Amino acid sequence: MQTTAVLLNGPKDIVLEELTLIDPGAGDLVVDIAFSGISTGTEKLFWSGTMPPFPGMGYPLVPGYEAAGEVVEAGADTHFKPGDHVFVPGANCYDGAFGLFGGASRRLVTAADRVTKIDPAMGAEGALLALAATARHAMAGMDKTPPDLIVGHGVLGRLLARLTIAAGAPAPTVWEVSEDRMTGASGYDVIHPDADEKRDYRSIYDASGKSDLLNSLIGRIEKGGEIVLAGFYTDAISFAFPPAFMKEARLRVAAEWDKGDLAATRALIEAGALKLDGLVTHTRGSSDAPGAYQTAFNDPACLKMILDWSAAA
Repeated sequence: MQTTAVLLNGPKDIVLEELTLIDPGAGDLVVDIAFSGISTGTEKLFWSGTMPPFPGMGYPLVPGYEAAGEVVEAGADTHFKPGDHVFVPGANCYDGAFGLFGGASRRLVTAADRVTKIDPAMGAEGALLALAATARHAMAGMDKTPPDLIVGHGVLGRLLARLTIAAGAPAPTVWEVSEDRMTGASGYDVIHPDADEKRDYRSIYDASGKSDLLNSLIGRIEKGGEIVLAGFYTDAISFAFPPAFMKEARLRVAAEWDKGDLAATRALIEAGALKLDGLVTHTRGSSDAPGAYQTAFNDPACLKMILDWSAAA
């Protein structure tokens, strides 16, 4: 089988390319992708050439781990059928290209146990399931305290705020320095950090990915407070020990979502407890993929760029 896919040949070298897919097995699905999202975190690092060494990394590669589409073939050992709509967290199914992420493709082959069935009515928002699950993973589980301060009002920061409210916790404060991202809050306040005098936050979740903020965040927690690193950081993270010592600061790194997070997040969405509206700000046809990636990575007004594959062969 052939497919049209986004191919990153090297830093800032993105094209649309015809690629050959591997043959599906009995436990695999063939999925026609309708929408794929562009990550402004990890994918931007691959695009810019600044990603630290990462398992499975190499060029050329097919990016994208946020994809939603329809099953067109289902292996005999799967519990899916043609016509099912699914979220696909990427795929490694290309001949001659790395599929470290692999979701930015018109058609792909994936193991059935990797995908999650979704409501077709979700449309482009179905591609946001992984990011919502990432936010849920940071907050869910034993001894995890919901944030009362979130740093960054991008998609991840907004999802953290919405999940906090959905959990019945007090509405968090959100910091944002970009005027383009100050709007869009519902049930919580977004302020510039310079306008915030509070110095006793219990739990701060950083969704900015900025490695130089830790010292300032330590100065904002109460004694014994926690800072959660929920972004992805390329530079070494360091902090001054004396202030952290005085605060008895706790530091936690939020890892990637797991399959349980996907299922729990889907249930929240289906129950209406978590809404994904207002997060997709830009949509482009897949034929304009190079321009879409430029906009996603360089325009602060772009929260989430979605590629629409409906017109692709």
